[in-house]
Order: sequence, then structure tokens, then C-alpha cells
Amino acid sequence: MNAPAKHAVTFEPRPLYGIGTVARLTGLKPDTLRVWERRYGLGASYKSPSGRRQYTQADLEHLQLVSALVNDGARIGEIAASDRKTLEVLIRGRGNKLDRFIPTAKPKVMFVGRELCAWLDQHQGCISSVSALLLRQQLTEIDDALPLESDDIALVVVDCPALSTAHIDRIEALAKRLGAARFMVTYRLANDRWLSELNRRGAQALEFPTEPARLAYEMGQLLVEMDTSQGEFNLGELVNPKARAYGDGELAAAAKLKSLLDCECPRHIVDLITQLNQFEEYSTQCGVENWTDAAVHACIYAYTNQARHLMEKALKAILDERGAEFQVLLREAASN
Repeated sequence: MNAPAKHAVTFEPRPLYGIGTVARLTGLKPDTLRVWERRYGLGASYKSPSGRRQYTQADLEHLQLVSALVNDGARIGEIAASDRKTLEVLIRGRGNKLDRFIPTAKPKVMFVGRELCAWLDQHQGCISSVSALLLRQQLTEIDDALPLESDDIALVVVDCPALSTAHIDRIEALAKRLGAARFMVTYRLANDRWLSELNRRGAQALEFPTEPARLAYEMGQLLVEMDTSQGEFNLGELVNPKARAYGDGELAAAAKLKSLLDCECPRHIVDLITQLNQFEEYSTQCGVENWTDAAVHACIYAYTNQARHLMEKALKAILDERGAEFQVLLREAASN
């Protein structure tokens, strides 16, 4: 008798973007994107089951790098075949003016379970702050002998309709196979005993279906933790100051932008960055009389520098959404 066939493991990347969204986030016209795809293969790499081609997060970030270099005078034909690392080296070789176009790495999160993945298809905005991989299989269908992608997985989220000790053990084992330090569970049925056990193991539990805002918050926390942990725990981050990402003219242009929520966030963030720039400069000019004073002022400067760096990341999130409009404002300011 033939052995039953093993389930194939297929990962689906998320978020996915249409050409209109990619055009807006890169500042490129849709026609330009289509030409680059035909001539240079710089197109959408993901193909849905229905045959529709969509851009992955990696596709988008690659095109953002290419667009930044082309806008700075590079020839598309000379860089089109370059990989991401090469493009980043080329950008850094042009000085600090283009550093902000190097995309910030996103935490990688794997979601496991058919119903959970189907729900995420309808709530893709919840996972826009992470690089997600969807596995449309139930926990019990994953063969222990099958190879799984385990490259820098920060969190595993597993859908488990009814919790038990055996299920929790299996979920924890899956997280360890993937090299993930943390795991999260979505459930329908669970008693206090199983929820307490998850808590004891350092895992979170969310009743399914959860509030989209709650999941978005949890994913956002991963990104914040990754951004701040370097500045908080790595002395190298404190010793080596972060260069300013935006000049005075760029900040003035950014202050004129309206965010997606049509609020004054761009202006307020620019005000904060400007004040931190000024305080950063002021703190370097304070007189010190002994080593204790010098150490205190070094810490003040380092933490102010890190705060300004993080606020620049917040501004970058807005500029990523308003890239084309921002470039127009910059050109208008330069012509005045």
C-alpha cells in the first residue's frame, strides 16, 4: 500500500501591492514600471492562484532603491540587474543625502492556519509593519520531517481552534524549529488553565477573530522593539552618532505635507525633529568641569541623538506615503 502523500509547504508573502500602490510609494509612473518590467525584469515577482501578478515587500523596496538612484542621475540600464546589497552600496557611496531611501528592515512573522490566513487576506493592513509569511495549513498537518523556512523569524502566530497542553507543546516546538524567540496563538475555545500555561511560556493568546486594531498593534510593537533595542542596549549605537537624515529645506517641505489622516502630524513631527536638532547641537557646546559632567553630557547627547533618529523614522513613514508630493515641494523650494 502506498504511503499517504505529505502536505507540501507553501509560503505566501505579505503584504502584497498592486501597481498603483507601488507607483505611489516609489514616485514612479505606472507606465514607467511597466516599461522597466518588460525591458529589465523589474516587475512583480508574486503570482496569485488566479494568475494575477503582485509586488511583494521585497519588490517594492528594490524599486525604491532603484528609483532613488535614477532620480540622482544613475542610468537605469546600468543598475537594473543589480541586487539589493549592491544598490545599497551604491546609495551609500553617494553620501548621506540618499541614506533615507534605504528601506528599514521589517521583522519577519509567520502565520499558520487556513482560517487565520483567510482572515488576513481581508485585513492586510494589520500586517503592513512586518514582513509576513502565510502558511495555509493547520498545525496538525505540518509534518515534522518537512523543511521549513527559518531565516530570522521573529514571531510565529499559530491558529489553534481548541487549546490543550499537547497543542501548546507542538506550537512551541514549531517556533523552535523556525528559530523564533516568541510565539502567539489565536483560539476559539480555551479555559483559564491553558491560557495561564501560554502566559507561563511567554506567549500571547488572542481570541479569533480578533480586533484588527489589536493585531496591528502587536505587529507594530515588534517593529518598535527592533528599532529601539539597538539604541537602548547596544553601546555602539550610543558611541556612534546618527547623521541627520533631513536637511532644513527637506524638513520645511515635509512640514507642508498632509498625512493620510489629513492631520497635522507631518508638521508636528518636523517641529520635534527641529527642536531635537537644536538641542543636540546645544548639548555639544555645554561646558564640563570634570569626568562626571562629561559622562552625563555624553549620555544626554546620545539619547537626544537616538530620539531624533527615531523621529526621523516616523517622518520617513509619512514621506514613503507621499513621496511624489514631497519631491514636488522640494523642487518648488529649490526654485524659489
